Amino acid sequence: MTPESRTGRYFEDFRLGETIRHATPRTLGSGDASLHIALTGSRFAVTSSADFARAVGYRTQPLDDLLVFNMVFGKTVPDISLNAVANLGYADCRFLRPVAVGDTLTSVSEVIGLKENSNRQTGVVHVRSTGMTSDGQPVLSFIRWVMVRKRDQAAVIDAAHVPVLPAQVEPAALGQACPEIDLTRWDDALAGSAMRFEDYQAGERIDHVDGMTVEEAEHMLATRLYQNTARVHFNALSEAKGRFGRRLVYGGHVMSLARALSFNGLANAFHIAAINGGRHAAPLFAGGTVFAWSEILETAELPGRHDVGALRIMTRATRDLACGDFPRDPADGDGPGVILELDYWVLVPRRRAA
Repeated sequence: MTPESRTGRYFEDFRLGETIRHATPRTLGSGDASLHIALTGSRFAVTSSADFARAVGYRTQPLDDLLVFNMVFGKTVPDISLNAVANLGYADCRFLRPVAVGDTLTSVSEVIGLKENSNRQTGVVHVRSTGMTSDGQPVLSFIRWVMVRKRDQAAVIDAAHVPVLPAQVEPAALGQACPEIDLTRWDDALAGSAMRFEDYQAGERIDHVDGMTVEEAEHMLATRLYQNTARVHFNALSEAKGRFGRRLVYGGHVMSLARALSFNGLANAFHIAAINGGRHAAPLFAGGTVFAWSEILETAELPGRHDVGALRIMTRATRDLACGDFPRDPADGDGPGVILELDYWVLVPRRRAA
């Protein structure tokens, strides 16, 4: 390897408390939004229609929340997870400001936890990553933890530190990226559902019914859209010799597909305010068909907000398994089953001002 080329960081290269600025700034355009719709089928009205968004209170049409998340995440991959064995989970993900066409995003990460595994071949790195606009305004902040290979099994590692993570983002912290919604201008017919915040109850289960088959070119296009460079998603030659024997669909694309499918049943859940946690329970490969179902875990009124309420939702995505009986078991190898569990808060317009 020439010194000009980068092979990514290994576990022993991380230092607790260090800050990593990630390349490359990315200016988001209307083409990014259109391609994201083409790859996921997302239909939420606020992120699909500039007229609808402005009518209900947005300055301009915002970009899809998971498009923003995956853009920010993608920037971190070359420095954090290029040599990862697995992305283990997410916590305390907060959407802080709407992102619109023309905004330029950069990412920065702080290493907040390090722990070597007992096999001394890998270790777990915790980072808090923040996406910012070119004027330094944060738009997104999240914690993730990743199992990363060691370059040298004998390398001495500093004392372990595992951060204490919140179980959820509290309702009082929600809604920063959502302006006040004009309920008189919210058109249920155009939004796709008459269901408002008051119509959902904790414990309710929703089968999103539809399935979407993922093609090889589609998932690679999606991952390149985010400028995510992880080789497991692209390099068929190397992955033929890897753990699964083929390319793996990027987990963030699975999240986006599950969110898009959730429109059927949650069409008025127009904004993801926070992600409490997530788990990729099993892999997805090209040719697999994604289904999804959701459980309402909690409903919450937001302090000082009379226009919207929050639903805490657990969405489970499955591979090759329809969700009419609300499956919970993870996939077994290449068999059908749950591949994603995502615990998150969405905002939904109220039927009337509280």
